[in-house]
Amino acid sequence: MDDRVTATVTFGLLAAWALHDAEEVALLPGWLRRNLPELRERFPSVPERVWRQAEAVDEREFAVSVGLMAAVVTAASAAGQLTGGRSAFYQAALNGFGLHGLVHLAQAAAVRGYTPGSATSPLLVVPFTLWARGRLRRAGVLRPTRPRDAAVGLAVAAAATVATHAAARRLLGR
Repeated sequence: MDDRVTATVTFGLLAAWALHDAEEVALLPGWLRRNLPELRERFPSVPERVWRQAEAVDEREFAVSVGLMAAVVTAASAAGQLTGGRSAFYQAALNGFGLHGLVHLAQAAAVRGYTPGSATSPLLVVPFTLWARGRLRRAGVLRPTRPRDAAVGLAVAAAATVATHAAARRLLGR
């Protein structure tokens, strides 16, 4: 049996991310416009600044933000490839991607319906993450993941999302 970590595992993260984010780019801005009034009503404890920021996101800003995030995921995938999957950056990005998929599923459950990203999460994001982690484990390079690591991974993913949106606004002169 071949236990090497192949490009399918490392750059597969980039491919899976691209397909997942294509769903978000195509559907998120319009979905937000249509659903924000109901979401505001159903979730009154969400701070007003969150709703204002969500209202301000348009198709261009979101697309630029996703493009910037592509650079981060590309770098993580390349680091994974160069290190045979050992890169902590790659493994953290892989874990963050899988957890991001679970967040999408939780969002869909919270709104009791579709949310952008929730279609590809159970079909692509979570299965790819589990498969890739299995390949890393079989190759003997998977780092142990503790609950703290998961929390840090989600926090880093959230920070990267905020940073790419801020950079997109700046690039677009907003």
